[in-house]
Amino acid sequence: MFHPQGPTLFELAQQALSSTERGYDLLAPKFEYTPFRTPDELLHPVAPFLGEPGSVEAALDLCCGTGATMRMLRPLCRSHVTGIDVSHGMLAEAERLLRGVQGEAEFRFLHQDVLEMTFDAEFEVATCFGALGHILPRDQDQFVDGIRRALVPGGRLVFVTSDMPTALNPMWWVARGFNFAMHVRNAVLAPPFIMFYLLFTLPRAREILLRHGFSLEVKSGVYKRFPTAKLVVASR
Repeated sequence: MFHPQGPTLFELAQQALSSTERGYDLLAPKFEYTPFRTPDELLHPVAPFLGEPGSVEAALDLCCGTGATMRMLRPLCRSHVTGIDVSHGMLAEAERLLRGVQGEAEFRFLHQDVLEMTFDAEFEVATCFGALGHILPRDQDQFVDGIRRALVPGGRLVFVTSDMPTALNPMWWVARGFNFAMHVRNAVLAPPFIMFYLLFTLPRAREILLRHGFSLEVKSGVYKRFPTAKLVVASR
């Protein structure tokens, strides 16, 4: 499951028993060697849907982690690519790993909770890959409204999700089992570690995005390795 340079089971246990921010600070130096890092196979096909190189003024990557999506965005942008994350450790790794990558746009790194963003029409593109499970249902409207305010009119939010699997799908049971374990952990330990699965599946995402004035394009068949994955382009 893990690369030899990845975290040990003991290190993963330490992370799970920490807060969200502290947990990712601990995991950051080895995050690239875990299955939690968004695979390049999910990121590489996205760029053509966003435009030609240099066609975007500025882009925002939400919960940017170690910067995998920022790497993909840089050639598309003329001015800057901003990554926002709650973990100092992840941002430090992103800054280190992105040195010298292709493109001229400036990288900016912002330590902040994405629920507290105060951007005002500053970006043409916003992305969020592999991190939607950190946004609890009660916070999803606030999250989407912050993105809406961050985008210029006509700006696009891009992410990957899927339909809700049925109980006949083993992944439904895996996700439910993991979520139950996290609810128990958070009930007995503080501060909580926020990470759940199947929180922003397509029906839920469509409902919230439409409520906040977005229009949606849902693109199926983009990923051969991940046949249930759907690329969503939501325009303000």
